[in-house]
Order: sequence, then C-alpha cells, then structure tokens
Amino acid sequence: MAMPLRQTIRVGTYLFEQKLRKREKFPLIVELEPLFACNLKCEGCGKIQHPAGVLKQRMPVAQAVGAVLESGAPMVSIAGGEPLMHPQIHEIVRQLVERRKYVFLCTNAMLMRKKMENFTPSPYFAFAVHIDGLRERHDESVAKEGVFDEAVEAIKEAKRRGFRVTTNSTFFNTDTPQTIIEVLNYLNDDLQVDEMMISPAYAYEKAPDQEHFLGVEQTRELFKKAFSGGNRRRWRLNHSPLFLDFLEGKADFPCTAWAIPNYSLFGWQRPCYLMSDGYVPTYRELIEDTDWDKYGRGKDPRCANCMAHCGYEPTAVLATMGSLKESLRAARETIASNRG
Repeated sequence: MAMPLRQTIRVGTYLFEQKLRKREKFPLIVELEPLFACNLKCEGCGKIQHPAGVLKQRMPVAQAVGAVLESGAPMVSIAGGEPLMHPQIHEIVRQLVERRKYVFLCTNAMLMRKKMENFTPSPYFAFAVHIDGLRERHDESVAKEGVFDEAVEAIKEAKRRGFRVTTNSTFFNTDTPQTIIEVLNYLNDDLQVDEMMISPAYAYEKAPDQEHFLGVEQTRELFKKAFSGGNRRRWRLNHSPLFLDFLEGKADFPCTAWAIPNYSLFGWQRPCYLMSDGYVPTYRELIEDTDWDKYGRGKDPRCANCMAHCGYEPTAVLATMGSLKESLRAARETIASNRG
C-alpha cells in the first residue's frame, strides 16, 4: 500500500476515534461530484446522459465544502463529469486542503496543464489521472485519439511542478493480465506516479457500453494472473493488502458502500455512486434512513458482479483495523512503500 505515511497515520487515527465512539457507520472518503458535464464521452460512464439543463449546473463552493464537513470524512475524491470544467474547482480544493482534508481531484487530464497554475502543491492534494491502458487502449476507452498522450504530458508537468500525482485505472473484460501489467508497469516505472488505484469495471446502468463489464470469477482470474511474479508487491498500489486479496479471490467481504458516500448536485446518493435509489439532502439522513442490509452481492441482483473499490475497499480497511496480523502487514507494506 503506497499511501503516504502522514496520511496513513491520519486515517488510522480517524478510524480509531470512530471505534472509541462506537459509531457503526461513518465515511472513510466522500465522493464529491460538483458537476456532471464532461469533455469526453467514455463508453463506460453514464454521467453525461443527464439532461442538458443538469449538465450546465455547477455546485457552489460553499455547498461542496459544507457537504464534506457535514460528513466528517478525512478524505475527498472530487469527480464528475470532469471537475476541471468547474470554474471554481481550485477554490473548492483550496478550502478543503485548508481544513486538512486529503483531496484527490479525478481528471481525464485534458484541461490539466491549462488549469494547473490555479492549484498549489500540498501533501493534502493530488491530481488523480484516469488511465485505462496504454495509448491505443486508453484512447479507445475514452473514444478520442490523443487523450493518452495529453494525460502523459500533464502528469510529467505536474510532477515537475511538485504536485502529487496518482492514477485511477478501470479494467474491462477486453483486458488481459498482460494489458494490465503493461499499463501499471508504465505508470509505476516510467512515469513514476506516486500511487495507483485499480478497479474492475461495474455495469453502471446508464453507461452506453453494457457488454464489457467483468463478472466476479473473471475479475478474480484476471487480477490473480496480473499480480503474479511479484508485480503486486512491486507496484505502488493505493489499496489495502486485503482489498488486493479480495480482487484475486483470496478473501471475500460484504459491501460497505456507506463508508464511501457520494454527494452530487442531487444530494447524497443511495446507496453508492454506481446505483441510484434516490437522494437525500443530509448525510445523517443517508446513513439513518437507508436500508443498507439489502445491498451487496447475494442480496440485490444489481450487485451480483460488483467488486468495485467504492463498496469493498472500506470493508477491507475495517477488517485490517480489526486484526493485529493484518494491521502489521499493512504497516510493513506502507513503510516499505514510503522508503521506496
């Protein structure tokens, strides 16, 4: 796990505080969507399927920051849409960083070099660039040529300016262990990004492409082979060891979508950003008025093939905290990553 040591300590302290308070449900990271508009039309995403009037909306700064503070989460993932299209996105980031929230700005990087001057490097801030494969595979997934090359140049420029840069890669049933190895080797060794997040694609109901999402057994076989030969230990993956075990079928967990709640222009989304069973205006209503027990594999048919990070990483983190053996294992990997 390549999470910086300072962030690891902060999150660990936060989790310990929740345990002391005997809180059963609490947020680990908030997924904030201050807009749905995007400058790409990725086949695996359904955000831009919203009506034109919705796509024109931009969340006010105070509303975005207020939602994060209401939840109390120590980390924030800002997505969309393309957040760099929001004219005040830098102010949202500035105010969250000022409050010592760890902020990951998810971007396709098309506007990153142009907008970079509006941001300040900080240990609390990182650009999280979406990279689904090497040039041909990535450009195909975003339905536009040249996007991979622009993302690479943006990453290099951000690193030159002293920003933390992470990546987020989603894999489909058109991927093979070799295509995963190739892109992660490139990001890890050639571009030397600070950390990488990976996730099997989930059949998002509004996505134009419904044919290339992975099933559970496909996912396990794919990652088991990709992780072989020492790759898993060598790559700077921003995941708990137990979540990586989960991806390759060495462990199984229930979904804890409540730990990574989504807040968008519509409010707090039930139960997660991949499924929409309605919205509520406050975080408290989301937690207290949602029947969380009815979701997850084996409960809701829509969850049958889901192994997405938003549902299962927090379960793995909580399982790690509840086990001395797994806590020591995670600590060893964190220390090794920070030394590297």
